[in-house]
Amino acid sequence: MNAAGSSTPTASAGVTELPAGGPNALAVTLGLLGDEWNLWILRFALLGSRRYNDWLALGGISNSVLSSRLAVLTAGGMLERREYQQNPPRHEYSVTRKGQSIWPVLITMWSWEKQWAPNETQPLPPLRHSTCGNDFTPILRCKECGEDVDVRSLDSQMGPSGDFSRSVPEATSRRRSTKSERRPEILAHTMELVGNRWSAAIIGAAFRGARRYGEFAEITGAPPAIVADRLKHLTEIGVMETRPLPDRPQWSEYRLTAKGTAYFPVVMCMISWGQRWFRSADGPDIVLHHKACGKRFEARLGCSVCGEELRSSDIEAVDLTTSVHVPGSGWS
Repeated sequence: MNAAGSSTPTASAGVTELPAGGPNALAVTLGLLGDEWNLWILRFALLGSRRYNDWLALGGISNSVLSSRLAVLTAGGMLERREYQQNPPRHEYSVTRKGQSIWPVLITMWSWEKQWAPNETQPLPPLRHSTCGNDFTPILRCKECGEDVDVRSLDSQMGPSGDFSRSVPEATSRRRSTKSERRPEILAHTMELVGNRWSAAIIGAAFRGARRYGEFAEITGAPPAIVADRLKHLTEIGVMETRPLPDRPQWSEYRLTAKGTAYFPVVMCMISWGQRWFRSADGPDIVLHHKACGKRFEARLGCSVCGEELRSSDIEAVDLTTSVHVPGSGWS
């Protein structure tokens, strides 16, 4: 992994106010981050890519895909477009504070992918915490009390904008990439969960406690055929499993496997990021409280080896003899 430099975040992009009754913070977050090209562009933006040709030179992405994704990320406030030449007009893209602060989501995705992706998937280099010098796994923690958190540690209630019909990203028409323009999929397995809007909705419903087919259909509002297809797919890739119902052995319920449960830190980091930067006029989509301390939950990450809170500037992706820092500072 190589970087031409690092990107200094700009401060111009602040909180985006969402209209009452429209898509909520979760839907907007999934729409932005459930796209492999958006993540690919952000990854290299954080490593120093700023100009159109910087991404184009990396190979594998077409002009049309790059232009459309840069427009989406700029509209979402994650990149800022600036003119650096007038004749002919040329622009560059700076990472905003909103874009830079996505690093906990990327780190937890990276860690989950490294542990759970199929063996035939291109292996990811380990993450190293420069503070202690060890390869690590990010540990989800409560911002308020610093305690480790898992799916059983939180109480959740749907907020005023939390209706699931508002939590599913709007459908998009994405042109399928040709073989000549497809990059090696660094987070391919992660995209199985968040790259399809209904898969993401099913996973969210499972973390809310849904187990039976009817519960998934009711919570997500998805058509029956889609619910059945997504449950089947998530079972096939090992994220969910079927178990016979105690009272009706001929029927099955769906439970998250260890692999599915391990995705919880990604979900929590996405929710924390989305609620920080996208706010619905009628209130939050979900309200989380940490049972142990009773405070509103906001995600933080700790090092699995030394226990210190992770800061983006102290994280390296180790690739053979080359280390690349994740740019930024703390949780800004």
